[in-house]
Amino acid sequence: MFDSLSDKLRSIISKTRNTELTQENMQEALREIRRALLEADVNLRVVKSFISSIKDKAEGENVLQGVDPSQQLVKIVHDELVELLGKELKPLNFDGHPNIIMMLGLQGSGKTTSSAKLAVKLKNEKRNPLLVACDVYRPAAITQLQTLGQEIGVDVFTIPECKDVQNIVQNAITYANEKGFNTIILDTAGRLQIDTEMMAELLIIDRVFQPQEKLLVVDAMTGQEAVNVAENFDAQIGLTGLVLTKLDGDSRGGAALSIAYCTGKPIKLTGTGEKLNALENFYPERMATRILGMGDIVSLVERAQEVFDEKQAKELEEKMAKAEFSFNDFLKMQKQMQMFGSMGNLLGMIPGLNIGKDDRDKISHEGEKQFKRIEVFIQSMTPAERANPALLNSSRKKRIAKGCGMELSEINAFVKQFEQMRMMMKGMHEMKGMFSHLGKSGGNPLGGLGGFGKGFGGGKPDFKTMKKAMSMVRKFK
Repeated sequence: MFDSLSDKLRSIISKTRNTELTQENMQEALREIRRALLEADVNLRVVKSFISSIKDKAEGENVLQGVDPSQQLVKIVHDELVELLGKELKPLNFDGHPNIIMMLGLQGSGKTTSSAKLAVKLKNEKRNPLLVACDVYRPAAITQLQTLGQEIGVDVFTIPECKDVQNIVQNAITYANEKGFNTIILDTAGRLQIDTEMMAELLIIDRVFQPQEKLLVVDAMTGQEAVNVAENFDAQIGLTGLVLTKLDGDSRGGAALSIAYCTGKPIKLTGTGEKLNALENFYPERMATRILGMGDIVSLVERAQEVFDEKQAKELEEKMAKAEFSFNDFLKMQKQMQMFGSMGNLLGMIPGLNIGKDDRDKISHEGEKQFKRIEVFIQSMTPAERANPALLNSSRKKRIAKGCGMELSEINAFVKQFEQMRMMMKGMHEMKGMFSHLGKSGGNPLGGLGGFGKGFGGGKPDFKTMKKAMSMVRKFK
């Protein structure tokens, strides 16, 4: 979402590199930053406050001698972005037995899907959520929630034909206490616009049941209107937080930068994809570093921990060590990688790449297209061929090429690359084992290095192991 703004901010900051910060070049940089923010659809109030704060800090602080001016400007802009986005993570409030989370929003904002995503997130955090269908007006809204609940394995409470939302919530609380659910997620009705009837219904739920969280779901692609919607809901209901959906979209990002500042309410969660596990806590500092093209390695590691199964990873490592890695294993790895989200998002999280939006989009598009071709190629094999790559002789390759619509030369090239990858994985594992063995000799890293180890912890000369290790080093150098 912030790609265009990120590219412009990086370009502006790079112009100050190797130059002293002065009144003149700071004014020029601030003008360009203002223009970039307005083009990103950031609220005018926010832009004025943001620019004023940067100017005060740049002029008020003593310019550090020996520090690259561009790095100093990065620090100032980064700190202001963090301030703008809400300073720090604001976690959900889980007080109450059961605690109640009321999801609010206009129709089409992604409220029902976000309710299901939240249920998945809470389930992964070892809570026991219950979805409650409170949208009794929109056709098929209850059916949609039930379908999502079935897909994610979370119960959905409904009362067929009942139009009394207060009665539905009261019965849902009773049901939750009886069945041991500790979190209730209320999927309330949305409207095409904010109206008196809608607010009256929400106010009744708020006054009677006093939910711990009142989260407004806002489509980040609606731009300036998102701020108006949030301010109206907050004035009448009193929001506790915001959920921004479609943060992975192509909109200019102004809503995300404006909404927390204008409402004074924290962004608690963000939707980062279409999959039902694509709902994340919102960390202002991490978002600020990503906007400035500095990556987000912490979120990348956290996502890897969620996506990769430790037991499965251990099994794959053992197969790699024996060169038994199959096409089935390759598909498993590929599907796990796809759970990270788009390749473009993944590249944006890696610090130091400094790749522009157009290049990142191109790499992402080509990479995902290639992944799809490989998937079709593997799925054109028989189960025996997928499990044992050694079976792929010339006639089998010809049959597979016809089945997946690829040239035989492409099939041969991929099979060759796959075999090279298998051998490399095995070789790297052997090297890891050898150097581990060398490090254990005599309790000293130098103990296994033959005569060179003497006097540094001892250890007998192990010329055979050394020769094998050096051979592996030459092979993979």
